Amino acid sequence: MTFAPIAKSIAAGMAAVMMMTGSALAADVTLKLGHLANEENIWHKASLKFAEELKALTDGRIEVEVYPNESLGKEMDLINGMQLGTADMTITGESLQNWAPMASLLAVPYAYKSLEHMDAVAGGEIGDKIKAQIIEKAQVRPIAYFARGPRDLTSNRPIKTLDDLQGLKMRVPNVPLFVDVWKALGASPTPMAFSEVFTSLQNGTIDAQENPLALIKSANFNEVQKYVNKTEHVRSWIYLVISELTWNKLSEADQAAVMEAAKRTQAYERDLFLADEKQLVSELEEKGMTFVDVDRAAFAAKAKDAVLANVNDEIKPIVETLFASE
Repeated sequence: MTFAPIAKSIAAGMAAVMMMTGSALAADVTLKLGHLANEENIWHKASLKFAEELKALTDGRIEVEVYPNESLGKEMDLINGMQLGTADMTITGESLQNWAPMASLLAVPYAYKSLEHMDAVAGGEIGDKIKAQIIEKAQVRPIAYFARGPRDLTSNRPIKTLDDLQGLKMRVPNVPLFVDVWKALGASPTPMAFSEVFTSLQNGTIDAQENPLALIKSANFNEVQKYVNKTEHVRSWIYLVISELTWNKLSEADQAAVMEAAKRTQAYERDLFLADEKQLVSELEEKGMTFVDVDRAAFAAKAKDAVLANVNDEIKPIVETLFASE
């Protein structure tokens, strides 16, 4: 009789230890998410939102540590780390074409006529094919996508038509596709490091450059450029991705939680993105820049052949379909 309470107490103690051990093991799932943006960038805010949502959905069992400013490594280093199992998550886009050629579809000049058109592609059948190839070839899994601000052309004279563009000396990144497209449009593009652009605009070496509004603002191009011509020549998106090695270690329930957190994060980021783009227009106008509407249909039609000449055979039929869509 005297042993029964003792046995019961031992059993209860063992159960408590097992529960504590199980809880400790479960709480030990920590995902490291590194990215290149700074703390003010909406990608960083979205990363924190993902961490918050996933922690809540798993009752604290999965923690996400967010590392901005390339503090966990540069983009390509992180992708390599995810393939080796030394990193868990990052935010990346067309860089994935180094493994998966279809990832180049994320940023094709004039392929997407509007944000809605881009959403239909990214969230539809083509987007599914892109993601499947990225998973297979790059061994990272896209779980959400974020729209990027379209690239616009800044200049000191308004550019509304192709005629206005003729002979315009402009800086472009050292990307053959970009160089060929602007040549086809009639401009005189010059590849140049981004760090040299402001001074080159200031001293008249070049007359124009092209970038998203956020970079136009942060680089203070308003001090050396009068117009933002709304060419919107490159619309693109970028993925929040998780390592396949990490993904396969998660239970089905935790995988479902990751996808739900990603879905909520995508919606949250989109709201931030739309508000940010609107705010950027206001701020650049306040700084003295004038926004100019451009004949984008004419620009796109003229750019088509140069785009198709620069994309590989695997994605060329898709790009032709995108150009043909209304």
